[in-house]
Amino acid sequence: MAGAPVRVRAAMRLRPASLGGALPGLAVAAALLAGCGSSNSKEGNGIAAKAPAEIVAATRLAADSASSVHVSGAIVSAGSPITLDMELLAGKGGRGRLSENGLAFELVQTGGALYIKGSPAFYAHIGGAAAARLFRGRWLKVPATRGSFATLASLVDLRQLVDTTLAGHGPLAKGSTTTTHGQRAVTVIDTSTGGTLHVATKGPAYPIEVTKAGAAGGTIVFDRWNEPVALAAPANAIDLTRQ
Repeated sequence: MAGAPVRVRAAMRLRPASLGGALPGLAVAAALLAGCGSSNSKEGNGIAAKAPAEIVAATRLAADSASSVHVSGAIVSAGSPITLDMELLAGKGGRGRLSENGLAFELVQTGGALYIKGSPAFYAHIGGAAAARLFRGRWLKVPATRGSFATLASLVDLRQLVDTTLAGHGPLAKGSTTTTHGQRAVTVIDTSTGGTLHVATKGPAYPIEVTKAGAAGGTIVFDRWNEPVALAAPANAIDLTRQ
């Protein structure tokens, strides 16, 4: 890439809105899904005996105290299908893969920087044909806290993603105790949207799954809590702050 700073600048006159209204909308969609969990009070960690709002608060506290988590699922935001598969490390960042309307990209956040590797279609969408040619197969490096891509950093921040998912809800009602992904869970239902939060009733009161039915719904699954997550900055990334 030596000698190409002018071409880099030209290619990356990005259209922030073209990141897809649904990319910053991913957090919004997660919040819309977050209907957040009556059941036997003697079961496991006691979470099933709590009132719905107390369950949500306890779930958020447990998740915020975790060292890591794997988050995956598929949702719809403003009519756009979104898929995600991410590993998050508390206080350090995370890594994963997302797609919105078929525009796929990988993310790594570590050391205060955000690294992005998009498909040719993704680069063309955010920067035009020149970006698609110039950055094909390459990682880009941008600041994690400012600029056009800063919104994406919240998607690889454990606390921000979990807190956003659990924050947006209407009136809550407690549902039944059930088995979700092989774990006993109590459910909390957002009566305004029909979203349902499944919370583990044994061990820490971690969220297991958030679901919402219908065309604007989807499912987000939380698993592999506190398992090791290795983060490393991709080699030979193009640092856009130096172009």
